[in-house]
Amino acid sequence: MPRAVHPVAWWGWAIGLAVAVSAVTNPLLLLTALGVAALVVTSRRGSSPWAKSFRLYLWLGAFIVAVRALLHVLVGLKFGETVLLPLPEVTLPSWAAGINILGDLRLEGLLGAVTDGLRLAVMIACIGAANALANPKRLLRSLPGALSEIGSAVVVTITVAPQLADSVQRVMRARALRGDTSRGIRALPRIALPVLEDTLDRSLLLASAMDSRGYGRRREVTGSQRLLTAICTFGGLVASAVGIYGILDATTPGWLGIPALALGIALSLTGIWLGGHANARSTYRPDPWRWPEWLTVGSGLAAAVGVHLVARTDAASLGMPLSPLAVPALPLLAVAGLLVAALPAFLTPPPPSASATRSSHLRLRAPLGQAPRAEGPPSLSQWGTKSKRET
Repeated sequence: MPRAVHPVAWWGWAIGLAVAVSAVTNPLLLLTALGVAALVVTSRRGSSPWAKSFRLYLWLGAFIVAVRALLHVLVGLKFGETVLLPLPEVTLPSWAAGINILGDLRLEGLLGAVTDGLRLAVMIACIGAANALANPKRLLRSLPGALSEIGSAVVVTITVAPQLADSVQRVMRARALRGDTSRGIRALPRIALPVLEDTLDRSLLLASAMDSRGYGRRREVTGSQRLLTAICTFGGLVASAVGIYGILDATTPGWLGIPALALGIALSLTGIWLGGHANARSTYRPDPWRWPEWLTVGSGLAAAVGVHLVARTDAASLGMPLSPLAVPALPLLAVAGLLVAALPAFLTPPPPSASATRSSHLRLRAPLGQAPRAEGPPSLSQWGTKSKRET
């Protein structure tokens, strides 16, 4: 049945996919991850305004790749044997050694810059996929009570781009209906001012709605409860830092590694649970967590694990061979992990459409054996029947 997948599951899937490509400069693997993210978004995004924001993240990624290539041409380190474009080089003082302004543009260095920019672009596209798939309001409702205020700020932050995109589209449609065909710099004030006004109106409405729903209000707690919450939170942070240091440093005793980290995580979760009691809020119809959510998170984790295993056995296949320049390898295990991340596009329930949602709100209760009728203005015969009954 059509239903919305839990937003935490989408963020877990996106983070796993982003972690998988964080140490990859192989363009074949990067384009595969980008295709997987685009496939899942086009298959499972809904009809909400933020569902249309994935295209903006793709444009942002293309802009990052172009800027990275331009910076390499201007001030990048030129290396390689194949000269693409001979350019004059500006000589700098000795204190600026290592910085080359212009100079001969070489193929190997340019490919290295493009692959670095592509890696960052794909990571941004993964976060954009989570933003397009997950409902930020439902994500805020799923957070623990102690993190509700931080979650509110994060949700407002990540919904800025979709709301701006929606405002720009509405302004463009209004200009088209009015016959305004101006483009370029002349059209910028006619677009920017209505978008800014709409942004301010949305901010005021959001502030009023959050204030009317009691955001920021807390229950009365005793001093001992506050002290216990602070001790658990601070102790969890210290124990987690000690545990991470113990894992990274092989010369430390064994009890400073995983045991200290596990103790820190347990204390932090306890502090979050105790801090949630001070937050006065209610949850209506919590989102279910069933096997599609486990499948979504597991597929993202499979992509990260597959790339990590390849990095431990054959790390060179995850990069772009530049010295000497060659065709990048195609590690099958990493490709299989990335393809597993595409399973949510086929095995998760489709999101409910906007028309189905509206029709469900318009239905009325009907007697057993009769079809439900839609709400709407009554016809003349219904008004007549009603008046006769009342008479």
